[in-house]
Amino acid sequence: MSKPTADSIATERYDAIIIGAGQAGPALAGRLNAAGMTVAIIERHLVGGTCVNTGCKPTKALVASAQAIRTAQRGAEYGFSTGEVRVDMAAVAARAGKVILDSRTGSEGWLTGMDNVDLIRGHARFESADTVVVEGRRLTAPRIFINVGGRAVVPDLPGLYDVPWMTNTGIVGLDVLPRHLIIVGGSYIGLEFAQMYRRFGAEVTIIERGDRLISREDPDVSQAVREILEAEGVTVRTGADCIGFAPAEEGVSVSVDCAEGAPASVGTHVLLAIGRRPNTDDLGLKAADIATDARGYIRVDEQLRTTAEGVWALGDCNGRGAFTHTAYNDFEIVAANLLDGEDRRVSQRLPGYALYIDPPLGRVGMTDAEALKSGRRLLFSKRPMTRVGRAVEKGETRGFMKVVTDADTRRILGAAILGVGGDEAIHGILDMMAADQTIEALRWAVPIHPTVSELIPTLLVELTQEAQTASPVQRPRPLQASALTSPEGKEPSIRISQEKP
Repeated sequence: MSKPTADSIATERYDAIIIGAGQAGPALAGRLNAAGMTVAIIERHLVGGTCVNTGCKPTKALVASAQAIRTAQRGAEYGFSTGEVRVDMAAVAARAGKVILDSRTGSEGWLTGMDNVDLIRGHARFESADTVVVEGRRLTAPRIFINVGGRAVVPDLPGLYDVPWMTNTGIVGLDVLPRHLIIVGGSYIGLEFAQMYRRFGAEVTIIERGDRLISREDPDVSQAVREILEAEGVTVRTGADCIGFAPAEEGVSVSVDCAEGAPASVGTHVLLAIGRRPNTDDLGLKAADIATDARGYIRVDEQLRTTAEGVWALGDCNGRGAFTHTAYNDFEIVAANLLDGEDRRVSQRLPGYALYIDPPLGRVGMTDAEALKSGRRLLFSKRPMTRVGRAVEKGETRGFMKVVTDADTRRILGAAILGVGGDEAIHGILDMMAADQTIEALRWAVPIHPTVSELIPTLLVELTQEAQTASPVQRPRPLQASALTSPEGKEPSIRISQEKP
């Protein structure tokens, strides 16, 4: 029997087509299904996307295992003894694998249980702006939503293909402990794996081309994170301007060429954690007149519409956010505009995220450097975690919290909490920023004691006109009373910290 030609394929009609079942896709399918629309959601690999299968779910499960191991190792500090702590990497990996499988099968069951939704397996390519072809089927709809996510960047580095290496996709399933893990890339993904594998018992070296880790953060954050990792035995090599790979007797030799230290590091395993790229190069976007930028991200407007009428792009592939929560917010924006008659826009959301080393970094809004570039009159405050009662009680005093505000509008511009509970406590600031509230509104909050969050009002009381970028244990210089007055000229009440300096 001859294979059917494209022209002979029957066209299947839907109200909407969703390409990709990551974080935004299934949620959007659910809203469209509830609205009575027929939906085809197409997934070429694994339902749940990066977060469920190779990102948030498994990595945070691994982080939790590593944290439990670290706590057991520190038992004497808390008054107990467990004896020698032995790590079973097969069991650690199996636990993370179960988290993946439970989440993925739950999402699959939810999608297949919807009355108006068809889950179609295969790779979709555009034939035109309203038509895609997938595994010999032609599907058409007046609305198409692209939610194809991204993948790890694999750079063209000398000798890379002469040695074995992994990206985040491969390492989350690793069930053996590397003797020496070399991580190329000193940003968020690489740092999380560095600390967890050090805690599992591996020797770990981070190789970063830049002059400091996580270069998008302020220098004091980068330095504090480096100190946290080095204190646990992670080797950090920055300024690596000549990275290359070669086979070695013990595994892989990675050239570094840093100003200090050995010219190369030899390890048994290599993780590439250099960045992400969108999965847009094989979708046939040109056939639909869907424009991309130089890096392959789909160009979208404030409401996530592409350059093709009736086509939207959500999640990592649009370059407007690189997180699960921004992908989900993309769904919320599109659903609100299409189904609820609202006018939601990407620019309305605040940039917030976390780095899940231990202790974690919670971030929202501008860094100090970004605020300084804005030309505003600024106020700063910084408090070490050694002066946060909850951190002292838990024996977790590494890090600091800091905030930068606009002196004229009395609004918070950005904040960072690097410390125990920082990924949760940052939401107190994020929510006030989202609600467009003043410094005074948050200062007069009455937070619960003892918590990390209770020191946020005190942080605002200590606002000063100078950014404290030196040692994280340096106490901010008190601001003159005249700069602390409210817009109405009333002198604010001063909140006294529960902790002595």
